[in-house]
Amino acid sequence: MIAKTMAEMEDVLAEELTNIGANNIEIGTRMVSFSGDKSLMYKANVCCRTALRILKPIYSFKAENADEVYEAIKQVNWDDYLSLDKTFSIDAVVFSHIFHHSKFVAYRVKDGIVDFFNEKYGKRPSVSVSNPDMVFNIHIAHNKCTLSLDSSGESLHKRGYRVAQTEAPLNEVLAAGMILKSGWKGESTFIDPMCGSGTLLIEAAMIALGIPPGIHRKHFAFESWPDFDEKLFSDIYNDDSSAKDFNFRIIGSDISSKAIDIAQKNIESAGLKKYIDLEVKPFQQYEVAPKPAGILMTNPPYGERIKVEDLEELYSMIGERLKHVFSGYDAYILSYKKECFDKVALKYSKRFFLNNGALECEMRKYELFAGKRKENKSEGRTRKEIPYTPKNTERKPEQKRSFDSLRKKDRGFDNEKLDGLKKEFKPRRPFDNDREPKKIFKKRDSNKSYEKRDEKPKRLFEGRIRREK
Repeated sequence: MIAKTMAEMEDVLAEELTNIGANNIEIGTRMVSFSGDKSLMYKANVCCRTALRILKPIYSFKAENADEVYEAIKQVNWDDYLSLDKTFSIDAVVFSHIFHHSKFVAYRVKDGIVDFFNEKYGKRPSVSVSNPDMVFNIHIAHNKCTLSLDSSGESLHKRGYRVAQTEAPLNEVLAAGMILKSGWKGESTFIDPMCGSGTLLIEAAMIALGIPPGIHRKHFAFESWPDFDEKLFSDIYNDDSSAKDFNFRIIGSDISSKAIDIAQKNIESAGLKKYIDLEVKPFQQYEVAPKPAGILMTNPPYGERIKVEDLEELYSMIGERLKHVFSGYDAYILSYKKECFDKVALKYSKRFFLNNGALECEMRKYELFAGKRKENKSEGRTRKEIPYTPKNTERKPEQKRSFDSLRKKDRGFDNEKLDGLKKEFKPRRPFDNDREPKKIFKKRDSNKSYEKRDEKPKRLFEGRIRREK
């Protein structure tokens, strides 16, 4: 099977699949392949927080053009997966130099399925884009095609608890991935001072309490499959063995009263009202951080969809509040522009590259403490005390040291060793000042006149060579 996810979330999803018992896990680009039975497929849909879809491959082939895709699709026995009274839709993903339009590929796959039923029964099943009974996924990488059953239906980021949203809500899969990448699992306070519609708060509460992310969904695509096991799915859905106690608080605030109202509705829809505290409060009004210290995670405006009059001033204020109010916390800031991080003016200890929709973003971790970084590091260290033993520095008046002996001693030589080295040393050739050089150079006589030669150098040929006709 294949679990699809967002970019840079593959490692988190692989760990989630391992925890629910998946085997043969292999990480790819925005996907993780694994093996398991029907029970594991149901569990992956209900329990994986960073998965977008769970696919079950049914047919693989190669094609060089759209007509070959059509002919290959017609060869599948569609009676095993679809009936005339069911609706279906096609989801196409194409990474190929041969196929350029994913919608055209989806159109040809639809034609192959429809013509199979028309030729056999004279009738055809209907296509439904909004609420289909069966969803088929066609994935093409170069000329390799994989046809899969989509067991999820709607994307798994649609948890089912969101009843209202602000202008730019954070994707639920991205929010859960951010929290899981930080390593927080409910062992301390969690605060989002710019919470918006409350996505980070709700996902944090579900992680801390061990609540599966798919518990609020009304429907999964596999429930319409012919081999759907209702009892098996009911047992997985009602399993509360992962439930945990949470003894801290999750705190959210925002400058907008409208955003807080929307967050309140979503939190009540998720059934998490008693675990999350909300209030209308601008970030700059925080004078005392909630105790005990924990983690602060937020997604400030980037200036792309939400317009901010002075974006640099906003991030400068965030850095100032983090340093002077939230000492002892670990802060995680998700943003898009490097200039924004520069205005925070704090040194990050770690960073994560993430995608928020079409924007390539970055989440930076800041370890906050009072004072300077060097002072904070030195506080945790204990120096080893070495007892002081004074040396005997008294010198005898008759003992005198010459400069030569001092140099010899500093170099590590004693007199006997130095004399031995002098005896062993033999120069290659003694130098004799009276010795005449082998080559004798004649000096030019200044009195003798040297006449210039008038003769020109002889040429090999005088004039041009004439060829006789």
